[in-house]
Amino acid sequence: MTCRPPGRRGPWRSGGSRTCRKAALLTVAAGLLSVLGTLAGLRLLAQFTEVSTFAANLALVLGLGLGVDYGLFVINRYREERAAGHTNPDAVVRATAAAGRTVVFSGVTVAVSLCSLAVFPFYFLRSFAYAGVLVVLTAVAGAVLFLPAALARWGRHVERPAAPASGFWHRTALRALRRPLLAGGGVLTVLLVAALPLLGLRFGLPDERVLPRGTSSRTAAEIVHREFAAEPTDTVHIVLAGSADTRAYAAALSLLPGVYQVDAPSGAYRHGQRSAAPGQDRLTAPTGRVRLAVVPTQQAMYGDVPAFVDRIRKTPSPAPALVGGYPGETTDFRATLLERLPYAIGIVLAATYAILFLMTSSVLLPLKATVLNLLSLSVMFGCLVWVFQDGHLSGTLGFTPTGSIEPSIPVLMFCVAYGLSMDYEVFLLARIKEEHDRTGDTLRAVGEGIRRSAPLITAAAGILALSFLSYVGSGVVFLKELGLGTALTILVDATLIRLVLLPLAMRLAGRANWWAPRMLRRLRIREARTPTDELPAGYV
Repeated sequence: MTCRPPGRRGPWRSGGSRTCRKAALLTVAAGLLSVLGTLAGLRLLAQFTEVSTFAANLALVLGLGLGVDYGLFVINRYREERAAGHTNPDAVVRATAAAGRTVVFSGVTVAVSLCSLAVFPFYFLRSFAYAGVLVVLTAVAGAVLFLPAALARWGRHVERPAAPASGFWHRTALRALRRPLLAGGGVLTVLLVAALPLLGLRFGLPDERVLPRGTSSRTAAEIVHREFAAEPTDTVHIVLAGSADTRAYAAALSLLPGVYQVDAPSGAYRHGQRSAAPGQDRLTAPTGRVRLAVVPTQQAMYGDVPAFVDRIRKTPSPAPALVGGYPGETTDFRATLLERLPYAIGIVLAATYAILFLMTSSVLLPLKATVLNLLSLSVMFGCLVWVFQDGHLSGTLGFTPTGSIEPSIPVLMFCVAYGLSMDYEVFLLARIKEEHDRTGDTLRAVGEGIRRSAPLITAAAGILALSFLSYVGSGVVFLKELGLGTALTILVDATLIRLVLLPLAMRLAGRANWWAPRMLRRLRIREARTPTDELPAGYV
């Protein structure tokens, strides 16, 4: 958000710098209101349901980022209206009607993306759904309630000269629009190359290596792994529904790859033979149930744990068997996560398509937005694999690569990054749509939309990306992944995707951008008229 007047060179030390500071104070105040409101809401929710502490981390970053982003858009639109000659009351109403409507659409898009996490039956992921809804509600409220009131009272302190007729992104977009195939092909090639590592994505279970080196818990776990053949806390517990002779079953289990020992009522088994007499542990229950304890080797727990558990479950048992313990729980967690994942993705894609259609009355524009969003997310996951799975930059970022990715983190990153990517899509498309409704010229509308929105989108994306990059300094690998991956997606999306590929796609589509069946056009949520000429005298 530049505050330098058009054509002015060198340091600008007039009232413009004070104007910038006051505008920044208003946007930061809106962001802090969002953060405080979200944390208060999470505190209230914690009285009724489990809420992960990581949700508070997301609330801090996302609340401040969205609050500032939405504040920038409202203030920038207010400045445009004032530069057009409208009075303070008129400018506030017009800015709230135009930018506020777009902020609401954007907020609903982000909220829907994060709400999809509620389809997973895990409080860890559902906590982020709660935080996402609260962040959006408070950030939107700050933009459409707090800021208009503040601008009505102190608007003159944030006014500045009209924006310049051209800028870097505007000139870049115009040059690209003259050669759409060449420019689009080059950008698309760069993005596809960056996304290539995604093809090698491997899911795995977390271990002590997600913690920083030197922490006592990680050091203790490493000593156990190095000095002991097995760890009893990793035991797979098997409960048989009824009394049965377990000797043959225990012997068969002890022959499975990765099994160190099997404890059964008849004794301990290793390599298919009984190695010890029955111990003092109670492995039978008064109801006749029988328990077996399968102790895995350390090597098995550092390998493919779901495959290890699957071999145990496929071993024929003398009675119906339930398989649990830490390996069983983590295996079932991953299976349930992957089972529910298509539902979450479907909800996000369908809901955001519907929201964009209601905003644009176009069948094609929401589809293009979806494709471009998936492209930017592919770059994010390619980075995730290249850095955190394969270990590039591990020394610089200070983590130990494990050769795999814990599956819940990509799911969380998908929902967060998709919503934030669509956030900038909404702002750019809304401005292009507004200009097209006014002029009927698609190419002119694209150029004007970029001129008006690109500097603001770039600044807002930079603020939000810096907020997420603060996670990179965390000692926990999960937060590093979330921070770096989301920040990269935001920057790529707000520059190469939204300000190069999207205009080029609209240039190639031409009039087809605005096509929709006549019966569906009635579904559009139209902007209400703002009767500013009927405002009461002396309105402030």
